[in-house]
Amino acid sequence: MMKNKAGKAALLMAGVVGCMSCNQLSTKVNTAGESAPTDLIQFVDPFIGTEKMGHVYPGATTPFGAVQLSPASNIQTMFQEDGSYNKSTYKYCAGYQYDDETIFGFAHTHFSGTGHADLGDFLVMPTTGDLTLEPGTADGEPGFHSKFSHDNERAAPGYYSVLLDDYNIKAELTTSDRVGFHQYTFPESDKAHIILDLIYNIYNYDGKGVWTFVRVENNHLITGYRQTNGWARNKKVYFAMEFSKPFTSYGHERYEKVPYNGFYRRFNEKENFPEMAGRDIRAYFNFDTKKDEQIKVKFALSSVSTDGAMKNLMAEIPHWDFDQVKKESQDRWNKELNKVIVESQTEADKKSFYTALYHTMLSPIVYEDVDGQYRGLDQNIHQSEGFTNHSIFSLWDTYRALHPLFNIIQQERNNNMIKSMIAHHDQSVHHMLPIWSHYNNENWCMIGYHATSVIADAIAKGVGDFDKERALQACVNTSKVPYFMGIGDYMKYKYVPEYKQGYSVSITLEYAYNDWCIAQVAKSIGKDAVYNEYMERSTYYENVYDPQIGFMRPKLANGEWKEGFDPMDTHGQGFIEGNAYNYGLYVPQNVNHMVELMGGKDHFWQHLDSLFTMPIADKYIENHEDITRDGMIGNYVHGNEPGHHIPYLYNWTSKPWKTQEKVRMIMDTMYGTAIDGLCGNDDAGQMSAWYIFSSMGFYPVCPGSDQYAIGSPLVKKATLNLENGKQLIINTVNQGKDNIYIQKVVVNGKDIDRNYLLHSEIIKGGEIVFHMDNTPNEAFGLKK
Repeated sequence: MMKNKAGKAALLMAGVVGCMSCNQLSTKVNTAGESAPTDLIQFVDPFIGTEKMGHVYPGATTPFGAVQLSPASNIQTMFQEDGSYNKSTYKYCAGYQYDDETIFGFAHTHFSGTGHADLGDFLVMPTTGDLTLEPGTADGEPGFHSKFSHDNERAAPGYYSVLLDDYNIKAELTTSDRVGFHQYTFPESDKAHIILDLIYNIYNYDGKGVWTFVRVENNHLITGYRQTNGWARNKKVYFAMEFSKPFTSYGHERYEKVPYNGFYRRFNEKENFPEMAGRDIRAYFNFDTKKDEQIKVKFALSSVSTDGAMKNLMAEIPHWDFDQVKKESQDRWNKELNKVIVESQTEADKKSFYTALYHTMLSPIVYEDVDGQYRGLDQNIHQSEGFTNHSIFSLWDTYRALHPLFNIIQQERNNNMIKSMIAHHDQSVHHMLPIWSHYNNENWCMIGYHATSVIADAIAKGVGDFDKERALQACVNTSKVPYFMGIGDYMKYKYVPEYKQGYSVSITLEYAYNDWCIAQVAKSIGKDAVYNEYMERSTYYENVYDPQIGFMRPKLANGEWKEGFDPMDTHGQGFIEGNAYNYGLYVPQNVNHMVELMGGKDHFWQHLDSLFTMPIADKYIENHEDITRDGMIGNYVHGNEPGHHIPYLYNWTSKPWKTQEKVRMIMDTMYGTAIDGLCGNDDAGQMSAWYIFSSMGFYPVCPGSDQYAIGSPLVKKATLNLENGKQLIINTVNQGKDNIYIQKVVVNGKDIDRNYLLHSEIIKGGEIVFHMDNTPNEAFGLKK
């Protein structure tokens, strides 16, 4: 590894030099014995989900890469002039909506599919003509943005391109893990510019930018950092930006009021002054260009330092061959996608499958430099030892299916992610595992302590070499922080009382499940006292069930039920982003007991049927951005996570075949290949992970268990190339659009008389065969 000073000197003197670690990028023989992966990126369409509620971005990235280089199609501030919330901001959680006609530039950090946002760091925009540093507006106010046409826009894994109509500049983007690579093809111009907008943020507001510092090291290398106070309240991102061609001049504008500037007032800082500092800055770099001349930009990120960013740049892209980096990125995507090879009923199904699989590999992201250094939760610099540090843990979403999917096809990555969570705990002044964390910040979004689920699921499935004793202690510590989301009251009352904490029922249900997960972790290492304590806590869901009305409902601290309860309402009734009809069906750790409480197997399937058919008035959902008609079937909400297990609950009733019916209906109606082909926020890959599991015919209703509930496969055949070198083949007999009902399931030549698969049956390889028909086998799956 090149030492820091030597690396900086090399960059300053000669442009970036060094040696790229190409071993992880090269094509290898996969476990199926093929000489090269099948070309599967052709079936991925990154535009799917970029319109309406999907909130995914179309730009370039690598699998789990730290850079997500993608266009900004509009600029919306978080608040309106009167201080009220700007609802249009929500559309731009990923910076892009397909129905826009403008491009404002290309930023390097993005979330995929979230329902709240941050990031959008370091917006770069090429322009020609008279320089303007004002972005303008999409509705007509002039600025440096440009019109574009989807006819001239392309997106694929690891690549994005668009023609900027106002400037006749072709923009092309690709990335390595930590470096964004821009290639701009200019017209002839003596007024060509590349703008670096350090004000732009996703979910921006006046004051989000805390400080920005830029150094012009020479006529082709820029370094600096930006600090913001947003969803992550103390986020620092460092960068190194190198141009393939020297700029002729440069400058910047500073937009905030500056009451004191010290003796920097001696200088004309705005033009050709090699330092830029302030809260709100836009910089520019000027060039002369010939017709079709390409100017390339490499933009490396680091959480540690500008020196770290330069080391990342040297290690990952030491050359200027854009096509080589694009190929390496796409080779890596093909390698990852080849972990599951499917034969589909239609080309559209295959496109939906591989786009979903792609979306499951966008986060959590690698969050450390090439030398293993990263900025931790305590804001100190840490060295990863024995793991690769990751960030962006949207755990309320992803514990349900994304991390369980990783336990099949991304085991080593999930091991690294769990070690990252434990490191987070060790750096936390609260002594807590992450709740919803990104960029070395805890943002405290949503409820529950679902890192416990991720840990328990990995242990149940034999994944990882993390320290179980240490993991258990981190789980226990997290579950006993009294000031977090009603935990103190939960331990005192054995439920979370309404009015003491909002969303009291949802929190009680999720804590009870999380506590069951902690019990499983304790059991795995023989900690009987801890196991017994948390198994008792896992029953606390019973304390918010009202048998008189048959619903989970809010209870007051005095033990009385809250008055004026409406099980249809999603607002103010004890539930977060749901209502009692759907969220109240959340006891994954003991579905049999929940069914018994709610009237038994025959009554319960009728309740589920009514959920999918009952109308729900607008007044019950209008207070939630995350619940829309696009993602609803009756009162069942597939566009949001709390109900994703519900279609599989028929397996615990006297009519398990109804799960097969509902799952296929959801795959057919809630997913598609159109631009709005995601019915709700993809939520860091959870929505897509549901589709991957369901397409293969099974789903993890209770992460932390070794069982997967059987559904109805959509694929004709799936081949899973597992990390242990084994191969699982999922086959179907008599598969078809109307043949949605399972007649029998055969695992390695033996019929099974249960409606679940075991993790061992998947991870040991072999063959699972689903025999299908167009009428239900009502006897299949009755033994649960």
